[in-house]
Amino acid sequence: MSTHTPEELVHDARLGLEDLLDRESLVELCESAHALFGIPVRVFAANGALLAAVAPVHEVCAYIDTVAAGQAACGAVVDGVKTAQPAVDVVHPCFTGQAYRITPLVYEGRSIGKIVVGPYLPLGAGRASAPILQQYEEPRLVEALARVPRASDATIRNLGKHLTTTLGLIVFSGHKALLTSSMHLATVTAGYKELEEKNRQIEGAFNRLKELDRLKSNFLATVSHELKTPLTSIIGYSEMLMEGLAGPLTSEQLDFSATIHDKGMQLLDLITGLLDMSKLESGTMTLRRRMMEIQPILHDVYTTVLPQAKKKGVELVLDATRESCELNADPERLRQVFINLVDNALKFTPTGGTVTIESRVMEDPADDDQAGLALLAPTESQVRVWIRDTGIGIPRYEHAKIFDAFYQVDSSTRRGYGGTGLGLSIVRRLVLAHGGTITVDKNEPEGTVFVVTVPSASHPMTQTSLPPPPVGTG
Repeated sequence: MSTHTPEELVHDARLGLEDLLDRESLVELCESAHALFGIPVRVFAANGALLAAVAPVHEVCAYIDTVAAGQAACGAVVDGVKTAQPAVDVVHPCFTGQAYRITPLVYEGRSIGKIVVGPYLPLGAGRASAPILQQYEEPRLVEALARVPRASDATIRNLGKHLTTTLGLIVFSGHKALLTSSMHLATVTAGYKELEEKNRQIEGAFNRLKELDRLKSNFLATVSHELKTPLTSIIGYSEMLMEGLAGPLTSEQLDFSATIHDKGMQLLDLITGLLDMSKLESGTMTLRRRMMEIQPILHDVYTTVLPQAKKKGVELVLDATRESCELNADPERLRQVFINLVDNALKFTPTGGTVTIESRVMEDPADDDQAGLALLAPTESQVRVWIRDTGIGIPRYEHAKIFDAFYQVDSSTRRGYGGTGLGLSIVRRLVLAHGGTITVDKNEPEGTVFVVTVPSASHPMTQTSLPPPPVGTG
């Protein structure tokens, strides 16, 4: 394969027969010519290198080569043939009376090699009278010369023309194929370089995003922690004011203190969410598992949120299963999951509505591959919890996005509901860390149903920390 560029392949004088032709094709061409006329044929490159040859040694040449003088004379003739660079067809004579026909190969105005036909004995040639021949036995030399193939000048000229024409076509075809493959290779190389450059750019962008994501997480953790310290003091002092530790307050002052306390608690919830998200993204949040049941968790969530529901005028219903299903879970994180879901349900449910917390123990096949053999397949217990509300609901096309960090169904600046959009993202990560699932079911004609499934302790659970999400989420 030539290493020339496409431009060099068209104009570079270094491009020769060896770049354009297959050696086997050249040999086949020489063999066909020799089969027709019995005359040796050789093809040389422009630099004199022999590329192909079908040239059996004539008996007369072998006979003359038996003495030193004959070897020297033959060597001189052969060297002359090899070094000849004729611009047109020439006949190079041999001291034996034989001859060589040298035909130049020209392609696109430049010499790329030559064809040598011979040695042969021209028709009508007389006996050679070179002094070197006097050293040989006359009858044997005459007999050997008689067996040399004979041809007329016209025949040899036509043979040379036929060979050069055929080679010209082969050279053109080879040049075209070489150009095509080289252009294809150049195109692929350029495309590969472009792809490499794009990969470097993407890798650079990825690294920058990764660094920005790390800085963002550090910023959130630092700022949230720094905000939480003074906020705790604000909440604490507002509670002391309401309890009268700083002296009696008027009703208006009590209302102001209550407002400060409520807004402080809302801000504390937001900051806690940011801290949790930063821990989740950095992978530093761990689960402290122990054996537990779901009923105490749901009852604690119910009693915690009930005052808030009564204050808003929303009915809160708890329908927890009494069946036993031991879970290997972190009670505090599960409580956080259901507190978030019930808080969300209350937030989006109007006065007079209902929020229901329902749980059941489900028996599902242990192996999905055996689902078709439900009667024979082993089953494993899992707890499923439904959080239903009769609120504004979530459009179906938003279901796939609501668990993304910072995503809110109503993201306008005039939205009627507060929050950072982190609650559901944190909930999903915590549920997945327990080996469970969380989905959104249909609730016609209104409201939303979140379904949380947590596997029983019989499921193998080895993960104790939550891996960070992919770069760019949140």
